Formats: sequence, structure tokens, C-alpha cells
Amino acid sequence: MLQTRDFSHYVKDVDGRIVHLDLAVEGVHCASCMAKIERGLQSIPDVTLARVNLTDRRLAVEWNKGSALEPGQFIDRLAELGYKAYPYEPVRAEVEEAERTRFLLRCLGVAAFATMNVMMLSVPVWYGGDLSPEARDFFHWLSALVALPCAAYAGQPFFQSAYRALKAKSVNMDVPITIGITLALGMSLVETINHAEHAYFDAAVMLIAFLLAGRVLDQKMRQKTRAVAGNLAALKAETATKFVGPDEISEVPIAAVRAGDIVLLRPGERCSVDGTVIEGRSEIDQSLITGETLYVPASQGTQVYAGTLNISGTLRVRVAAAAEGTLLAEITRLLDHALQARSRYVQLADRASRLYAPVVHIAALLTVFGWVLAGASWHDSIVIGIAVLIITCPCALGLAIPAVQTVASGAMFRAGVLLNSGDAIERASAVDTIVFDKTGTLTLPELDVVNAASVPPEAFELAGRLALASHHPVAAAVARAAQAKAPLPGVVEEPGRGVRAIFDGEELRLGSPAFCGADSEANAVLSEDPEVSVVAFSRGDQRLVFAVRQLLRPDAAKTIDALRNRGISVELLSGDREPAVRHAAEALGVGAWRAAVTPAEKIAHIEELKAKGRNVMMVGDGMNDAPSLAAAHVSMSPISATHLSQATADLVFLGKELAPVLAAVDYSRKAMAVMRENLGLAIGYNILAVPIAIAGYATPLIAALAMSGSSVLVMLNAMRARRVRRGGASWK
Repeated sequence: MLQTRDFSHYVKDVDGRIVHLDLAVEGVHCASCMAKIERGLQSIPDVTLARVNLTDRRLAVEWNKGSALEPGQFIDRLAELGYKAYPYEPVRAEVEEAERTRFLLRCLGVAAFATMNVMMLSVPVWYGGDLSPEARDFFHWLSALVALPCAAYAGQPFFQSAYRALKAKSVNMDVPITIGITLALGMSLVETINHAEHAYFDAAVMLIAFLLAGRVLDQKMRQKTRAVAGNLAALKAETATKFVGPDEISEVPIAAVRAGDIVLLRPGERCSVDGTVIEGRSEIDQSLITGETLYVPASQGTQVYAGTLNISGTLRVRVAAAAEGTLLAEITRLLDHALQARSRYVQLADRASRLYAPVVHIAALLTVFGWVLAGASWHDSIVIGIAVLIITCPCALGLAIPAVQTVASGAMFRAGVLLNSGDAIERASAVDTIVFDKTGTLTLPELDVVNAASVPPEAFELAGRLALASHHPVAAAVARAAQAKAPLPGVVEEPGRGVRAIFDGEELRLGSPAFCGADSEANAVLSEDPEVSVVAFSRGDQRLVFAVRQLLRPDAAKTIDALRNRGISVELLSGDREPAVRHAAEALGVGAWRAAVTPAEKIAHIEELKAKGRNVMMVGDGMNDAPSLAAAHVSMSPISATHLSQATADLVFLGKELAPVLAAVDYSRKAMAVMRENLGLAIGYNILAVPIAIAGYATPLIAALAMSGSSVLVMLNAMRARRVRRGGASWK
């Protein structure tokens, strides 16, 4: 039967000259895989781009539109390279990755079970000096019965990867691992059959368990990062309420909306288009665009954007852009591009292991033939060769980075920092420039009433009870400052203006100065401090104005000074108004600052800094910060950030203080130093141990113990990453 493949649904026209296809690729887990795939596809004529996103194992391919290339050719080429591929679909990719995580966990469970039991069975052999040959054989056979089936199942991730690499005539990190495991198990079985004194089942299953633990942690990190796309998708409306006549509306797919159409936006709905309000009054939450937490009044002529939230009134909006043309879609594209660029960062362990694997193979092979030429038997030569493979198995090398990362991440958690990316520590250690957002980052996420002391207590209490009936963030600040417990009965909310109620025969109002008849009082407050926001309260003839602003985090100035003392440049970029940004910059002593910055401008500035050779950390919390967070060398968000910013950020910090940013820098620098030490220890161990094994002075058992000992040494050194000098700042 002839089977054809139709990929037309997945191919996108980029600009009339280039077409784009996203493919999901199975089995990609290291930098060498990425390089091999990209080289393999870029060698095809007319291919202009082949980029692998290691985070979600997605391959982006672009080629000239007029060429004779077909998508199926890329899938066939990937198959030749040893990788299974299919058109990328987020839902399918999520299911596949969830299944892979479950599979790795099952493998880890089996390997851990085998390790514990085989080690237990090996103890009598190790320490039983008077153990009879029959008893020793019995324990060896029991170990074989446990180790062989468990290794066959738990070792699949390594065996399959090594098979694909060898089939494609290449070598990856899993090839020496697979050879070492296979030979150790095979020789152990032969030694058991021949009633030999030693078997090495314990070394094989222990190696599998250690390496699987690292794979599971890596998989979990990837799942967190892949949540980015899901959070963005949640903001995209699939339909819009479109006017199809003067007084007739219809809910239509967003793809059916065109520029110039009129859509209806009800209270509580997310806007599905970019456009201009032509009728109605409301307030909108546009923190997606500016990062500003205050709601913005919306009336005729106000610009609204897809993904922003309509708070109170009904609006009619004339469409300027829909679907892929909206600002939300642009943020999605910027974010995706930045994530792909960041995923190309080659981790330190991968760089070392790429050179290490072929050296191991050559050393073991030369050892076997060298001993044969020297007159040794094939059996003895192979045993010595296996000892070389085991003693050089990259267990210590594989633990050199993850062990430090585990210790450092625990220490960082105690300092209020959570890791959200597998290589965040490595990248944070290189930071020399930090760019802060203002709203919710340098400032506390909650608003605060700054003139509360001048407000009469009785009026303050009534204003607070009235404020409880409103969802506006300024009203919430008044209610919180007044410590209001119960709302007033019969409160009526007027969209875009405020709330009112009758109390003891008098009308109480809380809202805009115009709504409360307090314009002159508000102007007086603003003349003293033009950077605050104001909300008015009226009771009969009484008029009061509350001045509200976001306060800087209590230790912000101290933390920024400490960062400067560590040689780090500090800048401030914000989408907020210029007076508010200037006030924050002056209070913190930050000379490099810009206000009213769009998401695209933030990315452009970060790219400009990167072009100058700077390693930039972006610290932000808003939806508008997500692309710039992803574009930076490393990124950080407060726990109060939007879900998208948290998912995009490499690090998340807890609490009301800014000191965790300093802790992240200090701990990452210490951790990176210890990582390099561990790599040096692992390589130094091999430089010392390999000659001993080659000389025949190390049996496979001694090799297994030496390999385990090197791992213990690496782990003990990793514990040093828990402590850093806190000079200049405290972040307890």
C-alpha cells in the first residue's frame, strides 16, 4: 500500500520567500545531538536555517520557498542521523514528554532497587574471607539474577541513545556508558560461570542508577520551561464577539476577524484583538504591555491590546489587528525566539564529555591489544580492558556538575532563591550587568497609602469598608491600610468611576476625584508629590484624598550597593511613567534608567548590551517582561510575578526583600568555582587511575571501587557550595 504524508498544515510562509516547519525530535538530550542535527540539515541545499530548541526538543527548519524540498525529506534525513521526528504539535509533545518522564522514573526505580539488592548481596563476597567457593558462586548468581534483567530494562535510555549514535556513525556520551555497562555485565556473567572470585554486577547497576538520577532531574527542569507556551496560550482568545449588523452580534473564530471590524468587549473578558475603543467607558488591566499594576481608564480613543483584561464596563472596539498580527502574538514570537537562542548554550559537562568519550574508547582498546602483544591471554587482557573502561566510566564526571547544582540549589533556596532552569547557576555566575524592571520588582507588589497618618480614623474606617466592595488595586490598598473587616451594605459600583453607598443617611463615595467632587484636594496632593496615584473619599461635605504608591523593597538600595561592590553594573528599564521611574532611580542611586519602554525595546537594549560582550541578568515580573527575561543571558523574577514570567525566568526569588538577587550571584559564582574544581578532580582522578588500570594493577572490582571513590570525593567537594562569604550584605 502506498502511503503519502501531507505536511501542508504545518508549513508556514514566513515572508513570501522563506517557508518554516517545526518538527518534534525524539532522543535529543545534549549539545552534541543538537550540533549533529543542525549540521545534518544545514548541509541540504536551499535550507537557510536549522535550529534545535533543546528545551522542548523542537527543530525549526526554514528553506527557500521556490525550491523542490519537501518536509518529508527532513524527517527522512533525521532518520538517517538516528532520530525519529514528526510535525511539532504542543499537545502531542506534552503527552510524549510526560510519558518519557514516567519511563525515566520507572527506570530509575528499577535501577535503585537493583543497586540496593546487588550491593547487599556483594557485601558477603567483599568481606567474607572464609567464604566457600560454593557460597561465593551462590551470591554471584543471585546478583546476576537481579542485575541482568534490571540493567536490561533500566539501561534502555542509554542503550537506545548509543545505538542511534552508532547507527549514524557518530559517538555521544552514552556510547562509553553503554560499552562499560555491557562489558561489565558480560564479563561478570562469564566470571560467574567460570567460578571466578570476582564479579562486577554492583558497579554496572550503580552506574545506571547514578546517571538515571541526573536524567530525571534534567527532564523535570525541561518540563518547567515548557510551561511557558501553555501560559501564553491561556491568554489567547479563540473567539471574538463581532458586530455583524448595527445591533446584531455574533461569536466568531478569531481567524474570521479582520482589521476594521467592530467587536464587543464585556466586563471580565480578555481582549482578543488589538484596536481602539470607539464607545463605552471602563478600566483595563494592561500590565501585559506596561507592567503597571494600576488599572487604566478606557474610553473613546483608548488603545487596547490582545491579552489585556477589561475590568468594569462594556466597550466597543474597532479592530486594528487580530490573531497573528496582535502584540500578544508578537510577544509569543519574541519569547519563542529568545528561548531557542538560549537553549543553544552548551553546558560545561557536555563540553568536557565530548572530548572525554573517544579518549576512553581508545585507551581501553589499546590496553587490550597492548597486553595481548605483551604475551598475556585474551581473558586477562579483556579483564584489564574492562577495568580501564570501568575506572574511566564518566560517573564522577557526570556527577561533577549535578552534585554541585543540587547542593547550591538547596543553599539558594534557604536564601530565598528557586532554580527554574537546569543551567541557571552556570549562566548566573558570569553576570556582569543586571537590568531591573521597576513595578513589582524593585517595588513591592502591593500598593501602600503614604498619607494614612493625616486621615481622620473614622473616615479612614468608612473608606476602608467601602473599598472592600471594589476589585480595584487602589481600593484594595485603602482597605488594607484601614484594616477593614466587613464591607458596607448596599454598595453600588459605577464602572470607571468608583463605588458609593448610603451610611447613616449620608452618601459615601470612594473613587476618582471627579466622582467624589475632590478635584481641588487631589490637585493639592499631586502638586506636592506628582508621582503618587490618588483616590478620593467623600462623606457629605467632607472631602479626603488618599495618596497611593508602590514602595521600594526595604533593602533595595543596600542590595544594589552590594551588587556594585561585586563589580556588577545596574540599570533600570520600566514601562511605567517617567516621574515614577525617575523617583525610583534617584532613590536607589541608579544612573542608567529609561521609562515607558516597550517589550521590544527592552529586548533591543539587552541585545545591544550582549553585542558589547556583557552578560546580562534581567530581573522582572510582568507579562511584558517575559520576552526580555528569555532574551537575557540569565533571568530572575519575584514569586509574585505573573505565571508566564515565572516560567520564563531561570530563577525565582521569595519574600519582600531584594537580597535574593545578590544571593543568586554569590552562590552561583561559588558553585561555578566548585564545579570547575570537581571537573578537575574527575579528570585528575582519571589521569592517575588510568595508568594504574592499564598497567594491570586494578582488577574490575578495584576499578569499580575507585570509580565509586571518585564519585564520593566529588560529592564531598560539592558540599562546599553551601557556604559563601556574605561581605557587604545580609540575605537571611
